[in-house]
This record gives sequence, structure tokens and C-alpha cells, in this order.
Amino acid sequence: QLTKIKAVHNLTILNHGMHDPLLTPLGENQCHELQSQFPYHDSVDLLVCSPLQRTIQTTLLAFDPEIARGVHCIALPEVQETSDLPCDTGTNVTTLKERFKSKPVDLSLLSEDWDSKQGKWAPEQEAIEKRCCDARQWLRTREEKEIVMVTHGGLLHYLTEDWTGCEKNQGTGWENTEFRSYRFVDEDNENASIEETAESRQRRGNKDKPLTKEERTQLRETATKKWEAQGYEKSSRV
Repeated sequence: QLTKIKAVHNLTILNHGMHDPLLTPLGENQCHELQSQFPYHDSVDLLVCSPLQRTIQTTLLAFDPEIARGVHCIALPEVQETSDLPCDTGTNVTTLKERFKSKPVDLSLLSEDWDSKQGKWAPEQEAIEKRCCDARQWLRTREEKEIVMVTHGGLLHYLTEDWTGCEKNQGTGWENTEFRSYRFVDEDNENASIEETAESRQRRGNKDKPLTKEERTQLRETATKKWEAQGYEKSSRV
């Protein structure tokens, strides 16, 4: 299950200069609504989230029933948001561990440079694609079978390799509090590809035929060029 939520920087583009913002009161309310509407609480056996503060908050609020019964919550740096705007740049690991020291979130996978937006963490297409492949491979190796991941709208297109609707909202085709279900296509696939389940597509009223690989590639190129122009990511082309 994959989902996203609203934070302060979503209210206006002027707030994109805020560093690693927290959820708005509306975002917190959305978390409570998501908790009440999410139908799979009893079957979830792992929570995974981006280490940005808003996604950690979302996970702890929306999936409190899982937390209450001891489900592990892990912050995975590979699924941080794509851009290097201040709002999409994480807090250094020492400060983050201090802020969330009393919360049930595992920050042990965060390296000292996870928030650097350099190298592996760069806001460039090639680096983002590699991070998302690494994240899918990591998920596939887990013993848990029903996993919830809370991450970001832009990153979700790279993670799912599905670019449908990417022009709909600001940098994403995902709505706030929207959740979708995915499964791995092939256990031996080196790319660890995933696809949305038929039940998930039906739940959100998507009756369109899934795009072909060629159509997805074309849509990805269109979206990434637009995001480069808007400053959400940088070209990795020399």
C-alpha cells in the first residue's frame, strides 16, 4: 500500500523555501481520515516511510492501530522526495533522532549524508531511478508480506514506474491521502518491478487499460522534462 499526505509547503508555492516542514492541521486531520478509511489495518505487518518529518508524522498518525499492536516502522532514505528544494530536503540525522527519540520509528538506515542531495541522493533522474530500484529490491527481500509505505507524490511515479496523471497536480498525479495497492511482477526481475492490483484500480475508479511500456516511457520523458523546467529535479544529461 502506497500513500501521500499534505504538509505546510503544499499550501502555496511560496512555502517551498521551508526546510523539511511539518504537517498542517489539515494534514493531521487528513491522517485521521485516512486511518478511519483504510480497510487493511489488521493485515499490515510492516510500515515504511520517507524520513522527511511530514511522512514520519503521517505514518505515526494514520497507522496508529498498527503501531499500537507492535508493527515495526522503518524510515527508508531511498524514498525521500525527488527535488532539492528546502521543503523536500531532510533534516540531518542527529537532529532527526533527537526530535523523534520518543517515537516508535526506526531511523537506523539513515546515513550521515542522506539529506545532502548529492551523489546517490541527487535530484537527478538517473539517481532517483536507482534509489527507487534499490527501494523495491529492499522491499522484495523483506519477510513481511503486507507492507505500507508512506512517501511523496513525485517519488511515487519513479517508484511505481507509472506516470499516468502526472500532469494533474503539482508535480504528481497522486491526491493527498490516496492509497493504492501494488504487487511484484516477477520475483526474479532484477528491476523488482511492481504493478497496481486490479482491485486497487477498481477501488479508485480507474477503468483505463494499463499503458504499454513504450507509452509509460514516453509519458515519463514528458513529465521529467516538465519537472526539470519547474525546478523539481535536475537533468543528469551532460
